[in-house]
Amino acid sequence: MTQPAADTSAVLTAQDSLVLASMTSPVEKELVTAWLARQRAANPAAHFDVIELPQPDAPPAVLTALAAQFESGDDRSIVPVRVFWLPPADRGRVAKVAGLLPGRDPYHPNERRQRQILRSAPYRARVVAGESAKVSELRQQWRDTTVGQEKSDFAQFVIRRAILAIERVEYRILGPQYKSPRLVKPEILASARFRAGLKKIPGATVEEAGRMLDELSTGWSRVSVDLVGVLGRALSRGFDPEFDYDEYQVAAMRAALETHPAVLLFSHRSYIDGAVLPVAMQENRLPPVHVFAGINLSFGAMGPLLRRSGVIFIRRNIGDNALYKYVLREYVGYIVEKRFNLSWSIEGTRSRTGKMLPPKLGLLAYVADAYLDGRSEDILLQPVSISFDQLHETAEYAAYARGGEKTPEGLGWLYNFIRAQGERNYGKIYVRFPEAVSMRQYLGPPHGSLVHDPDAKKLALQKMSFEVAWRILQSTPVTATGLVCALLLTTRGAALTLGQLHHTLQDSLDYLERKQIPMSTSALRLRTREGVRAAVDTLSNEHPITRVDGGREPVWLIGPDEEHAAAFYRNSVIHAFLETSIVELALAHAKRAGGDRMEAFWSQAMRLRDLLKFDFYFADSAAFRANVAEEMAWHDDWEAHVTAGGDEIEGLLLAKRPLMADAMLRVFFEAYEIVADVLRDAAADVSQKELTKAALGVGRQYVAQTRVRSSESVSTLLFTTAYQVVADQDLIAPGPGLPERRAAFRRELRDILRDCDYVGKLARAQFVAREAEARRSRPDGQAP
Repeated sequence: MTQPAADTSAVLTAQDSLVLASMTSPVEKELVTAWLARQRAANPAAHFDVIELPQPDAPPAVLTALAAQFESGDDRSIVPVRVFWLPPADRGRVAKVAGLLPGRDPYHPNERRQRQILRSAPYRARVVAGESAKVSELRQQWRDTTVGQEKSDFAQFVIRRAILAIERVEYRILGPQYKSPRLVKPEILASARFRAGLKKIPGATVEEAGRMLDELSTGWSRVSVDLVGVLGRALSRGFDPEFDYDEYQVAAMRAALETHPAVLLFSHRSYIDGAVLPVAMQENRLPPVHVFAGINLSFGAMGPLLRRSGVIFIRRNIGDNALYKYVLREYVGYIVEKRFNLSWSIEGTRSRTGKMLPPKLGLLAYVADAYLDGRSEDILLQPVSISFDQLHETAEYAAYARGGEKTPEGLGWLYNFIRAQGERNYGKIYVRFPEAVSMRQYLGPPHGSLVHDPDAKKLALQKMSFEVAWRILQSTPVTATGLVCALLLTTRGAALTLGQLHHTLQDSLDYLERKQIPMSTSALRLRTREGVRAAVDTLSNEHPITRVDGGREPVWLIGPDEEHAAAFYRNSVIHAFLETSIVELALAHAKRAGGDRMEAFWSQAMRLRDLLKFDFYFADSAAFRANVAEEMAWHDDWEAHVTAGGDEIEGLLLAKRPLMADAMLRVFFEAYEIVADVLRDAAADVSQKELTKAALGVGRQYVAQTRVRSSESVSTLLFTTAYQVVADQDLIAPGPGLPERRAAFRRELRDILRDCDYVGKLARAQFVAREAEARRSRPDGQAP
């Protein structure tokens, strides 16, 4: 038989060693025997015995016999050994998929294939030895960490340690992208820590906890790691096959992950996100992530497949199930203690509006508990921004906004989802990894004061999660899709020519460059007419832009039925224009205010920030005020102009480019105003469901009467946050003067909408002036 390349390194150097050799076939036994012979030749003084490594669930007699081996001789070194089968280096997509078939797993070939490998590629068979450990050391670890009392329990403990030691060697050979937890359930169930906590839960049993761990347990099989790219590309078909990364961010994250475990918290706009992140980690040779997902996605054959691909399915509603909460908490703690990486959407669910949702703290609290319990010196919260040029899911989101029901997941749903992905070109996928947030920085050292102060811990978690979300937003590139949809949504259904689109977009691009806000390649191409033409053509027809041909030149518009879909893209870029939009509305307010106009400007800016806090992320109050001052500092002697009021403020606004408030914020205040209008004759303590239903009806009436500019303000999604706004203004709970307070709030919103009208009028004046300038620049007097 052809032998693999000789391993001349001397592993067995101790005077008394016990080799635990995993040998599943005669071929592997021959390879291990030859390896042992080389070890003897390299170190003739070494003395060692060899026995076959049993499985952890081996019969009691086998475990007892193994335990007896640990008692013989002096303090022996235990050396785990196994044959490691390397896969072919040049496998294609078909071969990787074939690895799922029985007998075709390249990491566990059957005996026939093993002999073929030795004949044709002997280098692919390697005998590897895990790190050795003294019996006394292992016994002390066993006593310190487990509840085992019998000799067979110690034997099981040693077997698990041997398997894990070999796994560590193998993933170092394969690369960090293959690192994955093994034997999670037996390790946790045998833990003294776990059993002690279990005893505190009335009626809890080890058996029931074990079934819950079966439901949670996951891991990346090596075949699944190989298939990440194949399956990820299947789900993301229709997109550019090359993801867009910031290589500096990738390098910084790689260095950080070498030191501490991490929780990768990603923005969630599509089901594709869950496939994008594992692909991104594998492509950059980074440790795999273990992604939490709702158990509703564990259907059919997908459940077992996804579990072998790092997906941890959790129950949506755990209510008062103390045992499940405890098992989940301990599972999370075990994962981070062993320095594996977790991941989930910081928003908890998909954003159907295009903007980030508020962070959910549930799972993060479990990770914080693990950190405060001292299971890791620090845990990094790694923000991940995943964004897209386009998504086919916007049609579903638009239907949901109009009051439709969520489509239940299943095999048919999955088939239709993948099929829809291939119907057109959706552009690029952008993945960004901004600087990680240190849990130690926000929570203090492990075992610190927050362990016994739940209120302080919750506040620290909120601050920490908002910082993660803020970093996600700041790193998310503005796309051409978002900018074009934002522009066309302001025209009230009127179409624009290519020239009009091109020259109007330049002010926004100038602003983004001045603020050094990240932009996608597609957005940068809007500097050229060709780039604008490419952007609008990929969004046509009715995705969500309609192109009208047959005249002197094509024109583009967004029809009424596509406003919700277009709003999704517009909302994805609002974060870049949020503060400047608030500046414009505060200036408009100061113009019509009496008295101290500077005070009116600042108080309105802070008031708008407060009203919008449920829809958007903001810097803290001091930083927000500093950002507004910096924005205004672009205008010479701006405070004097504001103080003068009247035409001076209007001059400030006309000189400001771009004017974005009407384009970016009007629909949110319209949604708030519709809800405030419905509140006029609504009962105290009206429920969110009742208020939303009534607001949908009133909103549709107002759209039909043109009292509301567009249907995108009539949205269950916007009404959800509008309800939070009115509740925060104390307009739901019974109280003195409730009707008068509700009426006053409605008047305030109408004043804000009048300010939006005013800013919009000035923006249109800018557009007309630029159009006239463009015509003058052409000999024939036609617009470009």
